[in-house]
Amino acid sequence: MYIHKEGYKISIIAIVVALLIIGLMVECITSWHWFWYVILGVVIVFPAIIIRFFRMPNRVLVQNPNKVISSADGTIVVVEQVFESEILKEECLQISTFMSPNNIHVNRYPVSGKVIYTNYHSGKYLIAKHPKSSILNERTTICIETERGKKIVVRQIAGALARRIVCYAKQGEQVTQGEELGFIKFGSRVDLFIPLDSEIHVEIEDKVKGGLSVLATL
Repeated sequence: MYIHKEGYKISIIAIVVALLIIGLMVECITSWHWFWYVILGVVIVFPAIIIRFFRMPNRVLVQNPNKVISSADGTIVVVEQVFESEILKEECLQISTFMSPNNIHVNRYPVSGKVIYTNYHSGKYLIAKHPKSSILNERTTICIETERGKKIVVRQIAGALARRIVCYAKQGEQVTQGEELGFIKFGSRVDLFIPLDSEIHVEIEDKVKGGLSVLATL
């Protein structure tokens, strides 16, 4: 277990702020009552919660060219046939994973291949489980083409709490299944759009882990 690089700055700030507040409390409070201890406890716990948001477990990642691996930790909230209008322009299967603040927040490539498209969209901050969040919320869309010519779309979606999407994907680069695609700070949602002839292995409410859980077979 370690702290993800996206959490270094905010974790340090949280620790420094907590130490400053504790120092002021010790210096200024002459008569300690129970409520001061409650406040002190909250101040101590706050940076621990921030650090926990950015925790990264050590994992032996699954790599299989015929499988679509989960891009995120969380709960499956959508499994359905849809028309993907941004890049594929065709009917496909959508699998969506909701990431709560309690989940690991890193996103991973579901397949290996070449990144042929990336695009950032500004937008709203609806609750990520909302059906329209995939097209209305702030989001980044990435398309990967596998060696067999299959196109897989990954969409990072910000939610009501998450206010920053980090995407490492660059158009034209070769990527490996399980590598870090990006990070959504403080949770949210990741949509995958895969070919119609894929075999789905998950259902709504299933719990999945990024880089480990097999969502489908191409």
